[in-house]
Amino acid sequence: MAYSLITLEQSKSPISEAYRTLRTNVQFTSVDSETKKIMITSSGPREGKSSTVANLAVSIAQAGKSVIVVDADMRNPTQHKLFGLDNGQGLSVALVQDQDYRQYVQETAVPGVMVLTGGPIPPNPAELVGSKRMKRLIEEFSEQFDTVLIDTPPIIAVTDAAIIAQEVDGVILVLASGEVNKEFAQRAKEQLDKVGAKILGAVLNKADMKTSEYYYYYYYHGSDDSAKKPKRHKAR
Repeated sequence: MAYSLITLEQSKSPISEAYRTLRTNVQFTSVDSETKKIMITSSGPREGKSSTVANLAVSIAQAGKSVIVVDADMRNPTQHKLFGLDNGQGLSVALVQDQDYRQYVQETAVPGVMVLTGGPIPPNPAELVGSKRMKRLIEEFSEQFDTVLIDTPPIIAVTDAAIIAQEVDGVILVLASGEVNKEFAQRAKEQLDKVGAKILGAVLNKADMKTSEYYYYYYYHGSDDSAKKPKRHKAR
């Protein structure tokens, strides 16, 4: 693998435990309906959203569930690097070819995890993710897999994430500890609210473990004012 997946390489580490806690929280986000189609985005670049997608996928698969990762960040595809896959064909090709989407899906070294890489960078990513074919792809994958995780560009930068947010059951917002601009984080939430996205919660990524005995991340529900207060989880 080109990049490190800590949930595989250090399965007993505090960070891996934090991903398992995130997996559990996601499973209990909705009582009345399933949360199968999940989009992961960030407020800006380099906040760790793509690694969060990949490690969450591994964690879900380790619980015996089938997962497909869709790299919809076609402007800067990363999932093929994280899983060590070829990116010659992927989502960008699947959306313009009139063929079965499944032929572009790749197996990974992780049992239960499949990946549809981003593919060659297209000139019109926003048009592709807003197409009827993209909507059908998400729906078909939700019928074939227990969980569909969609990696998108930062919500503030381009419209891609806002478009996809309307087609999923929930959204997770990844924010980088000590790096994210408070105003950007607020704007990210406002952008999601404008399109009626269901915010499942937020992950505070890149916490400095050297300054604390524990690795922390924050998870909160965004459905109402009373639920916006962050909850701290310890990963032992």
